[in-house]
Amino acid sequence: MKLVVILGAQAVGKMTVGQELVKITKLHMLTNHLTWEFVHEHFGADFGDASDRLKNVILEEYSKSNNYGLIYTFCMSFAHQKDWDYLHHITSIFNGVNAEIYYVELIAHQEIRLQRNKSENRLFYKATKRNIEKSDENLINADKRARFISNDGEILFNNYIKIDNTDVAPDMAAKIIKNKFSL
Repeated sequence: MKLVVILGAQAVGKMTVGQELVKITKLHMLTNHLTWEFVHEHFGADFGDASDRLKNVILEEYSKSNNYGLIYTFCMSFAHQKDWDYLHHITSIFNGVNAEIYYVELIAHQEIRLQRNKSENRLFYKATKRNIEKSDENLINADKRARFISNDGEILFNNYIKIDNTDVAPDMAAKIIKNKFSL
């Protein structure tokens, strides 16, 4: 079993790179947004805990499967202990089944991310992002409140790569990941 965790800021390309990685490996993907969108659509925005519980069930059940592996995307603030705790929680599920775990950090300039925030692919899969003005404002404000790029030496995981995908196409980023980790 393999787990590839793709970390990064909003609209950095986690889902899109993950989609490309799915195409060239035997990995499946669970985006952090998938459960959020489902819960938001059916129950409203006040049920965020339901989304987290649903993700936990999916991750726990997937870790017990005979599947090759999973890509999981997560918008992580490196300055918030809560996000580190959540990252360790996710990986502990897969450590429990002796999975190989790989960490990918994607980074890109804010102006590029604001362009990506309006992409057809993103808006198709993320209904809560379709109010572009609100979504752009959320992205800009999140950048002010959180640190979405790790400091040098901060990530101590063995299987880790940081990719500045400002000018790297999603399929090329996926190939870099596949080759780096022999997926």
